[in-house]
Amino acid sequence: MNKKNISLIVILGLVVIVVIWAISAYNGLVTKSENCSSQWSKVESQYQRRSDLIPNLVNTVKGYAKHENNTLLEVVTARNQATGTKVDANKLDSKSIQNYQKSQDNLSSAISKLMVVVERYPDLKANQNFLELQSQLEGTENRIAVERQRFADVVKAYNVKIKRFPTNIIASCFSFEQKAYFEAQKGSENAPKVEF
Repeated sequence: MNKKNISLIVILGLVVIVVIWAISAYNGLVTKSENCSSQWSKVESQYQRRSDLIPNLVNTVKGYAKHENNTLLEVVTARNQATGTKVDANKLDSKSIQNYQKSQDNLSSAISKLMVVVERYPDLKANQNFLELQSQLEGTENRIAVERQRFADVVKAYNVKIKRFPTNIIASCFSFEQKAYFEAQKGSENAPKVEF
């Protein structure tokens, strides 16, 4: 074999290695992007679970607190707003997530007010249906927190991957964009006040 053939084989070998690496990097980015979308759907699922429980909670409270209509109406309105706010899992940008989070925060606030109303009705607090719904809501809130943390973890892994060299070259060539995180609600570092 002459030097020309050896050089050609080395160049072809390098090209093959670069192509295999590029395909592997691209597929890795696709997988991480899909992990973000999948985890986002789990977050939405837990929020949906909470929204599905709320009508039962409101109806249970209505039986005991008929004159607390404003609070109950606020919960129903906030629930409708929260279920109407959607985020495209393929476009997890900061603005979309902030709008979604704002509607969920409004719902959380309305539920908190409802729980304060409940404190005024001792019979309701002892009602088995209410206790079960309250337990389900508490469990759902915990599930939401867990799924949001998992979402943050997969988004971090994806964002790190698209920024690291040399994968950032493939990410740039194929328009892989950074995904947004959930952000804590302003003032969430302060403990909430509960007044009766």
